[in-house]
Amino acid sequence: MARQLSLNAFVSGSGHHEAAWRHRDTPSDRVFDVGYYQDIARAAEGYKLDAVFFADVPGVANDTGHNISGRLEPITLLTAMALATERIGLIATASTSFYEPYNLARLFATLDHISGGRAGWNIVTTRSAAAAQNFGLENIPENEDRYERGQEFVDVITKLFDSWEDDAVINDKENGSYIDTAKVHRIDHDGKYLKVRGPLITPRPPQGRPVYVQAGASNEGRGFAARNAEAIFTAHQTLGDAQAFYDDIKKRAVDLGRDPESIKVLPGISPFIGDTEKEAIELQREFNDLTLPAYGIKQIASQASIDLSGLELDEQVPLERIAGIGDILDNRNSRQTLVAKIIERDRPTLRELLHRFAGARGHNVVAGTPIQIADIIATWFEQGAADGFNVMPPQYPIMLDTFGEKVVPILQDRGLFRTDYEGSTLRDHYGLTRPASQYAAAAV
Repeated sequence: MARQLSLNAFVSGSGHHEAAWRHRDTPSDRVFDVGYYQDIARAAEGYKLDAVFFADVPGVANDTGHNISGRLEPITLLTAMALATERIGLIATASTSFYEPYNLARLFATLDHISGGRAGWNIVTTRSAAAAQNFGLENIPENEDRYERGQEFVDVITKLFDSWEDDAVINDKENGSYIDTAKVHRIDHDGKYLKVRGPLITPRPPQGRPVYVQAGASNEGRGFAARNAEAIFTAHQTLGDAQAFYDDIKKRAVDLGRDPESIKVLPGISPFIGDTEKEAIELQREFNDLTLPAYGIKQIASQASIDLSGLELDEQVPLERIAGIGDILDNRNSRQTLVAKIIERDRPTLRELLHRFAGARGHNVVAGTPIQIADIIATWFEQGAADGFNVMPPQYPIMLDTFGEKVVPILQDRGLFRTDYEGSTLRDHYGLTRPASQYAAAAV
């Protein structure tokens, strides 16, 4: 069978455009309503998408008065969405900096059991100081420390998922044996950051373990992803940058002895779709006109650590504002590098830059007809830039439906995307194998 796209619906409250909540057609009063998210999941499943995905930072964002900064806890929310769907994958973000591996393993194992094998874990180390202070830390640790703890965390949580072998549950009523205790293992981990006895209290998940996802583009993040991730969420503005990232990740995976085809690289795409290109561009302008510059400046300062204060809206952003920001492989803040590249390459005014960032926080925002959007997706897929995409509708739920009803059929007609699910788990959708328990392998 020919290689096919993976497509996720990246779910974000009222939508990925920062002013979506202000639009007249956005049901922003429903963003804390579980039924709203169940409706989105059912729609995404109807379009045969691989998964729905929630990003999460456990801290309140800057300038909470000008946007919907609150959010529901994603693993709990995905459990409710699991009960409203049958096939679509369910991916939640959870931080290795603030969880303990035992607790998180139990949560994700439970989600995988409840959903019948549809869970995915977006592994983040979290660089938010506001989040750190919610967990008793004065400041967030440096990149090296976060990723070192993150790697130990992943190693431990994997052992916990494996601590019950697949056939550990016997359920032999006649002989009074429910569990084969020889197939349930303590992990007895005692490391630099973590100490965990095990075993997990939850039997091995249907997928063996949830699909491991990662979303870092710094040098540390790329190394971590190449070692651990089965899907990588990333942000790129140009085909060339996406191709360079894709090639780098696949080479790193090979160097680590991994099959590069076992890692899905999934950039974000945020499409404004119209029946004509002019209509799509006008729709994008309509949303951009709802933005508040003061909010956008704070967002770029917070997420990209670039100071844009004191500039006039129609003033070209001076290159001095990005002095000293190096290449992405050397930079600790990948979003900073992305914004800096826009400033250096495109020389935008402050207004133009704020509109670029408002669309999807640095992900690729495109405006065009359904065929034009499908052409962009196909080009990146076929020219070594992506294995699929995180689809980031600027507005929920309307623009997810537009994508599903107008773009997905074009991709299906071209043989690039499924017309129906062939399996029942997220691993099935991504074409990933189910990992064997390391304890079962050791017993052979």
